[in-house]
Amino acid sequence: MKRNACLIPLYVWTAVFVLFPLAIVVYFAFTRDTGNGVALSFESFTRLSDPMYLGVILKSFKIAIISTLICIFVGYPVAYILARSKSKMKLVIVILMLLPMWMNFLLRTYSWLSILENTGLVNTLLAAVGLPKIRFLYNEGAVILGTVYNYLPFMIMPIYITLLKLDESHLEAAADLGANPVQAFLRVTLPFSVPGILSGVSMVFVPSVTTFVISQLMGGGKVPLIGDVIEQQYRVVNDWHFGSALSVVIMVIVLVFMYFINRGDVESNNGNGGRLLR
Repeated sequence: MKRNACLIPLYVWTAVFVLFPLAIVVYFAFTRDTGNGVALSFESFTRLSDPMYLGVILKSFKIAIISTLICIFVGYPVAYILARSKSKMKLVIVILMLLPMWMNFLLRTYSWLSILENTGLVNTLLAAVGLPKIRFLYNEGAVILGTVYNYLPFMIMPIYITLLKLDESHLEAAADLGANPVQAFLRVTLPFSVPGILSGVSMVFVPSVTTFVISQLMGGGKVPLIGDVIEQQYRVVNDWHFGSALSVVIMVIVLVFMYFINRGDVESNNGNGGRLLR
């Protein structure tokens, strides 16, 4: 009884801040205003067949996938080096890596505008040495850069924490069995770090799909993503029904994605012991 009583605040918090807002979104998604009241309707979902909205959704997932892959290829070596390092400065490096995350998300994104805009630091240096200015902002590349910059630590940390738990005896056993460093990495370290990679993917991919601040600032409104469309429906068009329908569709897609990520995580955790050194 006491244990259940301790969970009451959790249940209340979940109901007020998760279930209730979700119920409101679902309510607006499956209804429409008829002028004489609100009626059940799937009209908002049928509008999603518009090629314009389908294109925005596909572009959002394309940018999210590219950003996630870049975070993996950049973040894994960083996490691996940090985890294997014996330096006394390792903790300092980790803190410096996390330090930008303590700043406001909007300020971090704005900082790139002052660096990459036409009158920014980079183009000023290019002009100073006689080179032509480069248009860095207001394209997909700029949005991907902003996404990778903001979410890269969320990829590094899960992999780093997972690699810290790797028992050195596994690598020693691999060496005793004749494995060279590359083989030991591919057969021991990499499989062991899969749960960290999957956790990082979920922490990077999900917010990347629904971001709208990065696309608005670094894309300049020229690279609209699904988050921009949803935000526009709520704040500009005032069509809560269609905005909610978009939110529900994206939520379902993300939940399906998360299901497979979690399933892969469980299978990886269950199978690592049997695969190591096999």
